Amino acid sequence: MSAPTPATPTNSDSARASLEALRTEIAKAVVGQDPAVTGLVVALLCRGHVLLEGVPGVAKTLLVRALAAALELDTKRVQFTPDLMPSDVTGSLVYDARTAEFSFQPGPVFTNLLLADEINRTPPKTQSSLLEAMEERQVTVDGTPRPLPDPFLVAATQNPVEYEGTYPLPEAQLDRFLLKLTVPLPSREDEISVLTRHADGFNPRDLRAAGVRPVAGPAELEAARAAVAKTSVSPEIAGYVVDICRATRESPSLTLGVSPRGATALLSTARAWAWLTGRDYVTPDDVKALALPTLRHRIQLRPEAEMEGVTADSVISSILAHVPVPR
Repeated sequence: MSAPTPATPTNSDSARASLEALRTEIAKAVVGQDPAVTGLVVALLCRGHVLLEGVPGVAKTLLVRALAAALELDTKRVQFTPDLMPSDVTGSLVYDARTAEFSFQPGPVFTNLLLADEINRTPPKTQSSLLEAMEERQVTVDGTPRPLPDPFLVAATQNPVEYEGTYPLPEAQLDRFLLKLTVPLPSREDEISVLTRHADGFNPRDLRAAGVRPVAGPAELEAARAAVAKTSVSPEIAGYVVDICRATRESPSLTLGVSPRGATALLSTARAWAWLTGRDYVTPDDVKALALPTLRHRIQLRPEAEMEGVTADSVISSILAHVPVPR
């Protein structure tokens, strides 16, 4: 009997390998923070946006810059400040004296990957300039809608809201983010590794010198998204997602539960995670794995619950522990 012919890698396998390679490239610049890296990859697959929260100095901006360096996508950065105007983000009409006409000058939002650095340091008026861009993938200036490139992802960083000089993001803005990822302080071992890298000459402002190279582009991303769309979801899994989200609306610790949009987001992120781990179907564990980053910013605690030390993560974790898991 002849030996079996090796299986030919599919486009899905190739796309998965390319996205997995992103982790390797980002690790050349950022130590640890694997959950945040995974979240960024999941957001790319789901056409979603990411909010990264952490104290200053934990490599939030470096993480997004490393992702941009590992992708063959156009990237722009906006440093959000108290005096930033909406037109500084979206663009504006500029008078051209040579033609005596107004022409549209695109803002930095017209890119594939927008790094919105310290988004909560600008007033709500400027924060809201991203609402239409994040949801509709377009910007309307002077009554004319202008489509944004595809793919389009906003990766925003913010300091914890209790820090001085910050403006809390309104609920409508938070709901536009697919994931809210917390970037914690590194462990002792990881921090030693960071210092060792810097002692060896690592320059966070020169990622090319650090060896970060592009490993995926629009073609690989589109193939991966097509594969994720084929990942099957059983009626039991859909019911499990709905039960989790409905439980947040009935929680005595919350004044605002997860909306149907949040339920849709959780299903999307679970499908992306299932595909990344090599399966073509979603399990309850996939849902649990993405529940915290997908839902934590879509609920609102009661003031008395906050005073008692209850957090959004603890409420969601409790719900996950009590909602029956489908067999």
